[in-house]
Amino acid sequence: MTPADIIKKVRRLEIRTRHLVTDSVTGAYYSSFKGRGMDFEEVREYAIGDDVRTIDWNVSAKMDRPFVKVFREERELTLMLLVDLSASGVFGSVDQSKRERAAEIASVIAFSASQNNDKVGLILYSETVEHSIPPKKGRRHILRLIRDILFFEPRGTATNHQTALDYLNRVTKRKSVVFLISDFLQSNPLTRREVGERTGKASNAQPRRAQIAQHASPAPDLVLLFTSLALTHQRHDLVSIALSDPREHELPEVGLITLEDAETGEMVEIDTASRKLRERYAQHARERKAAFQAAMRKKGLDWIEARTDQPYLPALRKLFALRASRH
Repeated sequence: MTPADIIKKVRRLEIRTRHLVTDSVTGAYYSSFKGRGMDFEEVREYAIGDDVRTIDWNVSAKMDRPFVKVFREERELTLMLLVDLSASGVFGSVDQSKRERAAEIASVIAFSASQNNDKVGLILYSETVEHSIPPKKGRRHILRLIRDILFFEPRGTATNHQTALDYLNRVTKRKSVVFLISDFLQSNPLTRREVGERTGKASNAQPRRAQIAQHASPAPDLVLLFTSLALTHQRHDLVSIALSDPREHELPEVGLITLEDAETGEMVEIDTASRKLRERYAQHARERKAAFQAAMRKKGLDWIEARTDQPYLPALRKLFALRASRH
């Protein structure tokens, strides 16, 4: 892709996301993420309805009438986007790949932050931290972030969330709002042995048909993953966005296909005509999602699911509203 093509795609995404970033989204973002504290601004004469707890008794005594302290919220926030660039993100069975959906969601969040005068930074990672951009303000800065999410070429193919979270905690000293965008997928749920037992077919053959899905499951050590998320949430305000593609939830009945794990390169040939195999695949996806939900709930972590075949703004607005109601 030429530089002109890259610029054109980034600008198209900017136009689309600016259209999505309505007043309701920006207002919900503002209400959901509070500033770091309250700064004293001035004193003024007491008016009916003022909170008596804000009365400045020293000034009131001197002026012989009640005065109250006025505070303003220290609003400016730092927003950090952590985006998983592991190879499973390039998969897409609908109009958008998971990486393209990640870029769009990141763009909506970044422009919402920008309209509230917040700084935005970026960390791209695979099994290592691939690329980092310090927080700044401005349209040109956000367009650079979008470009890098879409087109940065990672060296690694696998995923290590802990490495990215540790790096964030080291380099980001101030408490920040952190959006971690990932599919949270790392390894094959259906091994060659399991598929072979059910279909009688398992080989190293090249794909006979178009690859339609990357099988994946949560990190092998779930305790370590969710402990890292919880530790980061203690230091920052962490929200996770779990990307998924419809083919990661269920398989179509299209006959003999070859599935490839994008992160390991492993391929396995299966027959989707087997209803038993399709049901097992769907059941595994449901169990994976339930385990993820339960672990996030246990740790008290905020998250939404963003499927590439469904709108994500309703879930994002609902999350913002829920968070605002807690304040």
